[in-house]
Amino acid sequence: MPTASPKQPRLGTEEWLLIGATLCLLVIAALFIHSARYTTESAEDYPWFRQYYVKQIIFYLMGLTGAVLFNFLDYHSWARWSLVGYWGSIILLLLVPLIGFSAGGATRWINLGLFNLQPSELAKLAFIFMLAGFLSRPDGELRLVGNFWKALAMMALPFFLILKEPDLGSALIFIPVGLVMMFVGGIPKRYLFKLVGGVSVLVALVLVDVLFAPKSLQFIQLEEYQKHRLLTYFGMDFAPKDATPEERLKWEKIQRDKSYQSRQALIAVGSGGFHGKGWREGRQTSLKYLPPGAAHNDFIFSVIAEETGFIGSATCVALFGVVLFTGIRIAGQARDRLGKLLAVGVVTYIFSHVFINIGMNIRIMPVTGVPLPLLSYGGTSAIVSLIAIGVLHNVHLYRRAY
Repeated sequence: MPTASPKQPRLGTEEWLLIGATLCLLVIAALFIHSARYTTESAEDYPWFRQYYVKQIIFYLMGLTGAVLFNFLDYHSWARWSLVGYWGSIILLLLVPLIGFSAGGATRWINLGLFNLQPSELAKLAFIFMLAGFLSRPDGELRLVGNFWKALAMMALPFFLILKEPDLGSALIFIPVGLVMMFVGGIPKRYLFKLVGGVSVLVALVLVDVLFAPKSLQFIQLEEYQKHRLLTYFGMDFAPKDATPEERLKWEKIQRDKSYQSRQALIAVGSGGFHGKGWREGRQTSLKYLPPGAAHNDFIFSVIAEETGFIGSATCVALFGVVLFTGIRIAGQARDRLGKLLAVGVVTYIFSHVFINIGMNIRIMPVTGVPLPLLSYGGTSAIVSLIAIGVLHNVHLYRRAY
């Protein structure tokens, strides 16, 4: 299909809302990443260009540049390269155990010198393009059970490679994205219901095995930190039932240590009150109760909540709401299935990240290490999130050409 040009290049209401909300989130992120790192990187210790908020601004500029360049060609042109992008991301995931480096007990990054590349973030966007292209076929072909299994395999391959790193949080993002795209794309509902039912039974078995089965009888082997996070989330005792008083004291200390971050994050959110304590005045951060290594990335929402209170927290949620509802509107206005599926995939991707990250900050979700899009510190996440928003703009910009 030839590359088409938009008939009306002027920005519409949806585009202004999308761009405005995104830029506001970037400004908030730069301010509070600086606040979260303020007590650990003073001007005397680090030059300005090495401070985290400056590096994050550079990542934002890279991401914005990528989003702008992405819009010079319509999404059909980019979708032709989806196969290359998908398998390229798979190759990078396979290389992570070989040339990547470890931190915090996981091997998830490849050092590129200028920044650390996280292939799992690239794989999410590549998967959205790959699945959208695959599902953009006649309805009759989508009813074939073989095509359902092919779509499922596209989702399962990066899921298990990322789970092996291990990075359960990032791996889980593929499930809602894949299921929603298959539902919107026209995969028969009976296939999806059976899949969701099977996954639900498997999850229930995992929880029963981890939470209630004696350690010697457990069939499902999770990483130790994953077991601890589940036990913490459900408020289960770490100590075995037959533990001696001395052993129980040891396990209670381990349990306090493992739940420390989530408890401090919740305290930070609650202590902000309605107005907050003021920028760079958050005690949880300045006194390092909220660990400096996590405050600026996984728990950036807690920093914002403590320093700006309910007003600031609600503003962030509202800005994400603008991005998401604008994305839904763009999906509804798309003139072809490919555009609709790309928009739906991006919206589900952003929503899943926002829900899981904010949920773990307020303890309605277990801690999984999923970044908050645009707000959490991180080069690959910031760049991919901005390009994903560029995909939404691209679908809207070229909607009249098809």
